[in-house]
Amino acid sequence: MNHYVVHHIESSIATVTIVRPNALNALNKEVIKELEATIDFLEQEDDVKVIILTGAGDKAFVAGADISEMRAMTPMEAKQFSTLGHQVFDRLEKSRLFTIAAVNGFALGGGCELAMACDMRVASERSKLGIPEVTLGLIPGFGGTQRLPRLVGLGKAKEMLATGGVISAEYAKEIGLVNHVVIHQDVMSFCIELAKKIASNSTDAISLGKQAMNRGTEMDQDKAMSYEASLFAVAFTTPDAPEGMQAFLEKRSAVFQ
Repeated sequence: MNHYVVHHIESSIATVTIVRPNALNALNKEVIKELEATIDFLEQEDDVKVIILTGAGDKAFVAGADISEMRAMTPMEAKQFSTLGHQVFDRLEKSRLFTIAAVNGFALGGGCELAMACDMRVASERSKLGIPEVTLGLIPGFGGTQRLPRLVGLGKAKEMLATGGVISAEYAKEIGLVNHVVIHQDVMSFCIELAKKIASNSTDAISLGKQAMNRGTEMDQDKAMSYEASLFAVAFTTPDAPEGMQAFLEKRSAVFQ
């Protein structure tokens, strides 16, 4: 039974909440392992199409990794901790389900890295984001040095890394780190409406499109185009493709599996 990560499923949407409000939902090994178990469980639920990931309370999404736990780590233990984070965040990024980070407060360090592992980010106007690890004599260890440049560009990412600065939600939107900024009390309702729209489309097609984008960005353009063509063909093997095209021809809404 999970202590720190809880979920609720309604209308094909799973809301996953990290619950350590007294620690501003900071990530320790137990939280990360519970998050992995939750993702694995939701992946097996056929009726789930979208995950909304958030933090308990109204102060923090995830304020960062748990420094009190990290402080006692040996270099080998630190590498194991980083590897665990990579494993789980990669699992989230590559999930067949579409993932939305509902950033309802501080998303710093590991919290910012967790949000970046999601497919998109919706932030409260009050949110603050950043990778301030250099102020601790560290660097991001859960994928931040790789995902951040891909989202905001190398120059902005290096600036955020080197200054350790914390940026506003509006500036994060301006540089492409978050997709939407909404008033604080509307974050979850906005995410739910967005999730409903996504859930009405083909989960198989979205998953294949995610694969094409995620892997394609690691290839040169010719190889990426070839990979896209292969996944385009795979889409024709799913039940959703004939249903979607037939629905279009019949001028009705498609009913996807």
